Amino acid sequence: MAGSLEDHTISTELSRELNLFHLTMMGVGMMIGAGVFLGVGNAIRVAGPGGVLLTFALNGMVAMFTAMSYAELSSAIPRAGGAYNFARVAFGKGTSFIAGWMEWFASSVAGSLYAVTFAIYTMHYFNQLNLLAWLPIDIFYGEKILAVLVAILFVYINYRGASETGKTGAFFTLGQMITLGIIGAAGIWVFIQDPSRLHNFQPFLPMGWGKLLITMGFTYVAFEGYEVIAQAGDEAIEPKRNLPKAMLYSIFAVTVTYLVVAFAAVVGVKAGSPGVDGPVWEWIGGFKEKGFGMAVQRLMPFGGFLVTLTVIFASTSALNATIYSATRASYALGRDRMLPKMFAKISLKNRTPFIALFGTAVIVLFVAGLLPTMDVASSASMMFLLLFFLVNLCVIKVRRNMGDELNYGYLMPFFPLLPILAILIQATLALWMHQMSPVAWIIAPAWIGGGALIYLLYAKSRSVTTSYEIVTLEEEKAEEVSKNRVLIPVANPNNALQLVRNGFKILEAKQAQVELLTMVKVPEQLPLSHAEDYMWEGREAITEAMIYLTTYFPVTTTIRYCRNVARGIVSAAREKKIDTIILGWKGKTARTDYIFGSTIDPVIQNAPSNVLVFKNCNETTYKRILVPVSGGPNSRLALAIAAIMVDPADGYIVPLNITAPGKETLDIEQFIEKECEKGVRDKVKEPQYAVSKQVSATILEQAAHYDLIVIGASNAKALSHLIRSSIPEEVAASTDKPMVMVKSTEGIQSFLKRYL
Repeated sequence: MAGSLEDHTISTELSRELNLFHLTMMGVGMMIGAGVFLGVGNAIRVAGPGGVLLTFALNGMVAMFTAMSYAELSSAIPRAGGAYNFARVAFGKGTSFIAGWMEWFASSVAGSLYAVTFAIYTMHYFNQLNLLAWLPIDIFYGEKILAVLVAILFVYINYRGASETGKTGAFFTLGQMITLGIIGAAGIWVFIQDPSRLHNFQPFLPMGWGKLLITMGFTYVAFEGYEVIAQAGDEAIEPKRNLPKAMLYSIFAVTVTYLVVAFAAVVGVKAGSPGVDGPVWEWIGGFKEKGFGMAVQRLMPFGGFLVTLTVIFASTSALNATIYSATRASYALGRDRMLPKMFAKISLKNRTPFIALFGTAVIVLFVAGLLPTMDVASSASMMFLLLFFLVNLCVIKVRRNMGDELNYGYLMPFFPLLPILAILIQATLALWMHQMSPVAWIIAPAWIGGGALIYLLYAKSRSVTTSYEIVTLEEEKAEEVSKNRVLIPVANPNNALQLVRNGFKILEAKQAQVELLTMVKVPEQLPLSHAEDYMWEGREAITEAMIYLTTYFPVTTTIRYCRNVARGIVSAAREKKIDTIILGWKGKTARTDYIFGSTIDPVIQNAPSNVLVFKNCNETTYKRILVPVSGGPNSRLALAIAAIMVDPADGYIVPLNITAPGKETLDIEQFIEKECEKGVRDKVKEPQYAVSKQVSATILEQAAHYDLIVIGASNAKALSHLIRSSIPEEVAASTDKPMVMVKSTEGIQSFLKRYL
């Protein structure tokens, strides 16, 4: 059995107290924590004055793409765990453990970064005021000690509960937005009073466009706030509505804030003023992570105090949010037994996962106290880039495989273009990270490698099954004697025998290895441990089919659980490397939102193998077979199936091509000569041609003279139940004749379905 079906509940649940305002403030607070204070000075140093603006603008755009992926997935799967949950649904246990492991580390490291940011700016300001002369240690060690102390404070605040965390985060986030707004307004005012300050942006990109990839890479950590919002699925009020809104609102607000504040920093320094001997951007960049603070001191009176105050608000709100996010990631791993179940223990008093919080605190304090600042920032950015890369893959796979199954509160536009663009950009940024911090390329793979080892040695054998997963309940494997695998899903013992009789000639021609599959449906209100109660009908169907098949073919039988039968069939076809799926269809369904039904439609659309759908087929061979032909792989497969099912003694196949008036006619003889094997060509009688505006009606009229229709399906997109059915589906739904509809998987689309 692939995973335990034990009932797993945690007696005490997380408290649902976070509204849209709290969620948005958590996202904003997590983002505006280090992006401005550490990122501006370093980005100007590496990419120049224009580079810092382009860095934040482009990162904001890329972050919006990924935020839409998070928003869509969070609206459908609103649970604590974020990317871990998404990967569990999309790719299974192994990938999801690595996602949760990265998420835990990345958020914890980001929290360390914010604690260090707070310490650097606070100590720097006090040092400028000569208030640290009494300090018996070097200021560097003072910064580390202060970082550890402030981290401990916010670990305690998180322990107090979600409401306390949300209110504290909202307070500090509002404070930082006000102070940053003052800095931005001051920059705009200075520019209006002295437009010559725009000369500070000359040259705009002194280091060239290539440096943008570096600055985008190490500042990307400043845009990961939507990740903490995704972690709040179990604690958000109306999560399907509020989680997506909070993500998109926070990205927009933060991107605008970054651009305004970065502009203010550049124009805030007057060229040629005391101490500024060269270009302004070189002067700011020379201070590295402290460059923003130095620029603001030149911008306005009490600038140093304002920056310090802003840092206190921003870094602490971000620290608060990242500790919350990291804790929920490790809690989710414990909840599903990927980590020891003690990580899922919840305080009865505060209703917070206190063991997970303690584990997070250990990482935060260790990194804040021992690792250098830029390597901390780069490591966090690296982990988030890899995590977001995975989430963008998840949104594509989940929408495609489970779109009909999930209840979405938000669907992104231009799907799947936006997640694909985000994937390409994030992969590029991750590769360029080595130029900023080679250490990041050591820390990130080391953590992932350690996680893979823990999964193999611990989590793989102990994790519990979630309701979205596919579980093999029983399987009896036959000896493998053929590479041609044919999958026949059976469910009803009353028609299982007829279905395998329909496909007998196909199995015989392929000398097939037969895979009989039954999918067990457990009502959603019941736990997975009740699967055994719903298996008897599937077992009986398999027995009926085996009685007929085992004399002739090697037969493997499998009983699986899945909430969605179509997804279970497609998954089995992919795992078992199936060549052909044989399905039966009773006829037109009463539902108007599907063509063939909620099972057959998704299988035809998503299967990585050829699909044959039989309707009203009571014989194994037929004398006169009509094959409507329009060219392409489906027509080629239809002719091949017809050649298998035609009576070998005196049967024949008639290909028919119908075109609309004024349209070019397909040369059937040339198509068959080029695309079909000799065995098919020998069974083909003289092709028929017709011109008609009513293609479906003409096919049905011609079919009256034949014993069987074999027709190729329309392409996958036409099978979407959101649009009207196309010609093959209209024929299939309207005819009472025996019919086989086929879908071929030849071409690049099928290659991607099979291997990706």
